[in-house]
Amino acid sequence: MSIADIRTDYRRQSLSEQDVAADPIAQFTRWFEEAVNAAVLEPNAMCLATATPDAYPSARMVLLKGFDARGFVFYTDYRSRKGQELADNPHASLCFFWAELERQVRINGAVQRVSRAESDAYFQSRPLPSRVGAWTSHQSMVLTDRSVLEQQLAANETRFASGQVPLPEHWGGLRIIPEELEFWQGRESRLHDRIQFRREAGAWVKRRLSP
Repeated sequence: MSIADIRTDYRRQSLSEQDVAADPIAQFTRWFEEAVNAAVLEPNAMCLATATPDAYPSARMVLLKGFDARGFVFYTDYRSRKGQELADNPHASLCFFWAELERQVRINGAVQRVSRAESDAYFQSRPLPSRVGAWTSHQSMVLTDRSVLEQQLAANETRFASGQVPLPEHWGGLRIIPEELEFWQGRESRLHDRIQFRREAGAWVKRRLSP
């Protein structure tokens, strides 16, 4: 089969302006809960796109760990490629794709670090191996061999054998403060429904986009 012949015609649902909540965070909450209830595999998985100051882009999958009216939060090693790019160019784009529901949500906005208290509260809720791992891996750094990582892990398992693992200075949360959200519902013949919210003069403006 040719790659060009791989296609799915979406027929499950539709999305009208009347269906969508007046507030995009409320709409995201509704769709996220429906993704969880539909047993979507890792419904909090999202593609995070960043760019360098000279506009060279990169993208990767990360996990959403919280959201509210302030924005969408994930956690990372600030020394990583994404951490450095967001420090130098604090703007990002997120994309959720819930194939089982034939839905996509795109979010664009500015980025800021969450407070150390918020990062610490989440960090201490993580399983012990994950907390030790945050001290072990210098994310995105070149490794000569996996054994280097395994040796560092063994050393840190001994170091933190008590189970008391402090929050590393290089690790914490980042919040995307939404300026634009788009709710996409797959439809037949690629004539999808797209409802966009943009923040204009402090208020959310809703509009339909052509597929």
